[in-house]
Amino acid sequence: MSGGPAGQGPRVAGGPAAVVLARWAARLDFTRLPGPVVGAAREHLIDAVGCAVAGIGRGAAEPALTVARGLGGPPEARLFSGERAGAVAAAFGNAVAVHALDFDDTHAGGLVHASAVTVPVALAVGEQTGAGGSETITALVAGLEVVCRLGAAAPHGFHARGLHATSMCGVVGAAVTAGKLIGLDATGLAHAVGIAASGASGLLEFLHSPAGTKQLHPGTAAANGILAARLAAAGATGPPGALDGEYGLFRTMTARDPDPHVLLGDLGRRWETTRIGIKPYPACQLTHASIDAAGQFTGAAPSALTVTLHPDAVPIVGGLEKRRPRSAYEARFSVYWCVAAMIVDGWVDLDTFEDLDRPDILDLAARITVRAGAADVVAAAAPGIVEGDGRIARVERPTGGGARTKAAANLGPGAEAVFAAADALTAAGSVTELLDRIEGCLH
Repeated sequence: MSGGPAGQGPRVAGGPAAVVLARWAARLDFTRLPGPVVGAAREHLIDAVGCAVAGIGRGAAEPALTVARGLGGPPEARLFSGERAGAVAAAFGNAVAVHALDFDDTHAGGLVHASAVTVPVALAVGEQTGAGGSETITALVAGLEVVCRLGAAAPHGFHARGLHATSMCGVVGAAVTAGKLIGLDATGLAHAVGIAASGASGLLEFLHSPAGTKQLHPGTAAANGILAARLAAAGATGPPGALDGEYGLFRTMTARDPDPHVLLGDLGRRWETTRIGIKPYPACQLTHASIDAAGQFTGAAPSALTVTLHPDAVPIVGGLEKRRPRSAYEARFSVYWCVAAMIVDGWVDLDTFEDLDRPDILDLAARITVRAGAADVVAAAAPGIVEGDGRIARVERPTGGGARTKAAANLGPGAEAVFAAADALTAAGSVTELLDRIEGCLH
C-alpha cells in the first residue's frame, strides 16, 4: 500500500486518476477485449440476473420495485419484472433486486459487489439507446474494471470508516458504463466520473440494526451513475481530482491515498473482471471461508466452537449481537448463524434465512466464539478456520461457485433460455431478447 493521510495524492503519468480511467474507457472497444474477459462478463451477467430473479421472487426487493414503478418516466427500459420506466428507475429497481439477497458476486480485493452496480445499468441504458450486444458487454466490462480497481486500491479503506465500498465505488463504475453507452468521449467520461464521485454514499450503520439499507445501495449507485453520465452529456462538469485529489474520494472517505498501480496500472492488460468471484452462499462474503470450513464437521454438533476471522471481518460479521439475528439480512452478516446452519443442516442456501427462531441453530450459535487471526491477506480472501472438540477444520480461501449451476436454481424453468440469450448477446443487435427471457422467468 502506498501513500497515507495528508499531503498531495500520488499521481501517475497521464494525469489525475479520473482522467486516466476515462481516457482508457473511451478507447475500449469490443475488439480489445480478450475472450476470457468477455466470457467472464457474460457469466457475471448471468449470475446477476439470476440473483435478481430470486430476489424478486422472494419479495426481497419489493420496496425498491414499488418506488421504481412509481417513478415512471419515458418507457426507455424495463424492470426485470416487465414494467417499463425510465432507464434511471429501471436500473435502480433492478440493481436492488440483484443485491437484495446478498447472493451477488464479490471482488475479493476490493470487497465490492461489482455486477450489482453495472449489469442493471448496462441493460437499462443499453435498452434505452438500442445498443448492440457487443457494445453492451464492452460498457459492462469498463464499469466492472473501474469499480473493482477503485475498491482494491484501498483495501478495507471504505469499510474501516463505516462506508459501503460497493456504493462508494459503484457509482463511478455505473457512470462509466452508462457514459460508454450514451457515447461520451474521454472528456465527457472524466466529467461523469467527477460528478459521480461527488455523489458517492453508503453507510454501514445497518450492521448495528436489523435494517436492510445495504440492499438499497447498489440501486442508488446505479441511478446516480446514470444521472452523472447524463449530466456530463448535458454540459455539467466534474473535477479531475475527484478520485485522487486533495479532497477526492480516497482522501476524504478513507483518509488514505489509493495505490496507483492497483488503480491505474496495466489497464487493458490486467483484467479484474476475471477475478470476480461467484458466491455459492447467499450471505456476506466474509462468512464464506468459515462456512466452507464448517462443512468439514459432520455428525453431532461440537460442544463449543471457535471461528477465526480476519481482523477486518470481525466487526462486520463477528459481533456478539449477531449470535441471535433480528432479521434475515442480519443473519446473512452473522458468522455465528451461518456456521451453525452449515453444521446443523449441511448446507447454507436461501431457505437458511427464512426461519430465525430455530432452536438447533440458535443453540449452536450461542456456543461459538469468534477471535481475530492474521491479517496477511485481504479479508475476503482470508482462510476459514473452525475449531471444536479437538478438531481443526481449515480452508485456505473461499471456494466460490459456478455461475450457471447457481443461476439455474435461481432462474427456474426459464434458465436455459436466459443462458442461450446471454451466449448470443455479443452477436445480437440489441439486449431485447435477453430481457424478454429474464422477464419470462418471472411470469
